[in-house]
Amino acid sequence: MNHPLHGHAFKKRVIEILKTHDPDMALGEILRLPLRSVVNPLFSLIQDGDESVKWAAVRAMGAVVAKLADQDMDAARIIMRRLMWNLNDESGGIGWGSPEAMAEILATHDGLAREYAHILISYVREDGNLLENEVLQAGVLWGVGRVAEVHPDLVKSSVPHLRPFLHSPNPSHRGLAARIMGLLHVSEARSEIEGLTKDATEIMVFLGAKLQKRTVGQLAKEALEEGESGKTS
Repeated sequence: MNHPLHGHAFKKRVIEILKTHDPDMALGEILRLPLRSVVNPLFSLIQDGDESVKWAAVRAMGAVVAKLADQDMDAARIIMRRLMWNLNDESGGIGWGSPEAMAEILATHDGLAREYAHILISYVREDGNLLENEVLQAGVLWGVGRVAEVHPDLVKSSVPHLRPFLHSPNPSHRGLAARIMGLLHVSEARSEIEGLTKDATEIMVFLGAKLQKRTVGQLAKEALEEGESGKTS
């Protein structure tokens, strides 16, 4: 399907699609657009201040780049490198949304996950490319959890670097780190997660393709349940 829209008009059309009430229908429509043309608007929209637009764009980026990778792996790698560049101090930007978009791509495409999961993990390693910004750190924690849903083996090595986040003053860090420990069935973090179950601080978290309000305690309890299911499975 050819789309005569260009530039600002094309971006506006992408936003309209992403704001469609049914996220799966919106995703299907995005994938019918010319893939290479939709990437630039998505790069802008993953930084959007409207959380619902941002997360719809993150999800769309994952689907678009995964589909593009099946057609042209090098083109997909260029997009991955662009996301990495956004997180580089030399880029001059902040890189909002880049860890989340990177993770969604990895969760959606096996080949890219095998190539780039170690890069995602490097953003929480003191001996790696540790990001200093707390919001970006939360993005990486969400991202590691997202990849852990699909490829737990590829992010298992992140555990020693993630445990300190269970004690972070930032509630998003605590909740998201607890969630990862549950997904990866990290039994040695059980007592730390139990200590978070009464934490009533509310955070917004994107789970199951929708933005949800959860307390840190709820995420900790779910992590403990997930850990238990891992023992019996």
